Amino acid sequence: MDDLTITNDALSLLPAWLELKSAAEALGRVQEHNGSIPDVRLHSDARANVDRLIEAIRALVPLFAHDEAYLAAVTVDLGAWASGGFHEPDFLDSISVFTPAADRIDGTRHLIVFPMYTQNGSTDRHIEALLVQVMWPDFIAELETGDYPNKMFLPMRFIDYTAGYDTNSAVLFPETVAMREVPQFTWGAIFQDREAARFRTVTEAATAITGLHLPEDARELVADQHLAEQTFIMWDLIHDRTHMSGDLPFDPFMIKQRMPYFLYGLEELRCDLTAFRECVRLVRAGSANADIIRHAKLVQYAVICDRIFRFALTGSRVRNYDALAGQLLFAWLHQHDVLHWTNNKLSIDWDEVPDVVVQLGDAIDELYWRSIDRPKVAHWFAAYDLVASTLTPHPASEWAHGARALPVTGPARELVDHVMDDEFPLSMFYEALEKKLGAVIESTRGIRA
Repeated sequence: MDDLTITNDALSLLPAWLELKSAAEALGRVQEHNGSIPDVRLHSDARANVDRLIEAIRALVPLFAHDEAYLAAVTVDLGAWASGGFHEPDFLDSISVFTPAADRIDGTRHLIVFPMYTQNGSTDRHIEALLVQVMWPDFIAELETGDYPNKMFLPMRFIDYTAGYDTNSAVLFPETVAMREVPQFTWGAIFQDREAARFRTVTEAATAITGLHLPEDARELVADQHLAEQTFIMWDLIHDRTHMSGDLPFDPFMIKQRMPYFLYGLEELRCDLTAFRECVRLVRAGSANADIIRHAKLVQYAVICDRIFRFALTGSRVRNYDALAGQLLFAWLHQHDVLHWTNNKLSIDWDEVPDVVVQLGDAIDELYWRSIDRPKVAHWFAAYDLVASTLTPHPASEWAHGARALPVTGPARELVDHVMDDEFPLSMFYEALEKKLGAVIESTRGIRA
């Protein structure tokens, strides 16, 4: 196990780490989009930076004894990349050795170095380096070994990182690493410290702007970073496993394929609302331990506030499926009379919210359940109808006019071209809120807890 006598702050200031970080970022500045360095004039300096990187990794190995095999493998891959002429990097051997979810122990730290892209950050496969720490509280361990098994789920916090993570990225998936082939992986990491910090910052501002009153336990959630982190771990544990569970369409949504973006929005919302529903069930059953019940209640507040405030207004309006899901949840709550905007003040009937949110989850589950009896195009239209029954499409939308306005006799992929980039524009409420909340959301880019 790693040396826990050194604090996270001290670890991030070690000369070897700072040297490693400097060398990685220097390499990133000269790498092309695919991670290669084709300009031979840059190779001499690049080799020097690879040497610096390898030396720094070796100096840090004693602090990460549990990762010794991986760190040895990554130095070999770095050396091969340099000696091979800095072509597109191939780190299959080292990523195959790195299995951080095999032994999830709270507080375990990892040093991670790979050429990779960062989701919601950079699409370039450049050298990135991370110091991270596993978060695995006892009540999460109990949940995971009980009704919510998810051996791939790995909650983490940032200690320090290179520029690729000074972004909105809050995940680390092994599939993002540059490699010659993609094997079956056994883990995926989510940085709940960043998720919690973004949620707290945006929710505090949004409630002040809208005058929304939060119950006492919800106010505590917004005020307490540690409590919010543990709440997000519970939310993500159930959300993550839901992607491959339930009555799914024949083609799993997590496989990359060309389809209308609102389908991805429904999938993300389905997983969130499954987590919400399960937390409602845990609270009402009352048979779990006190920690689980407490956090199950807090997950419900987190899903509502994060989805209707931060998610709805984060990012561009170009095929933004996460924003769409937030807009849909807000409008559903409003149209089912548990969310109110009266006298320029927002209010929510918190006691009535759980059943209304579960109804939306049930509607999406019904859509999925019926999908295996429908042709793909019919399923797409049914999904569109579900969204459009609550959100108003753009006035210029072709999809709003259904099959009579679209090329339904051709390949299904042609229909995707007729979905507008902003098929379901922001409502007047959100347009006004964005003017006041947009700068706060942008300020959370690269946030640290």
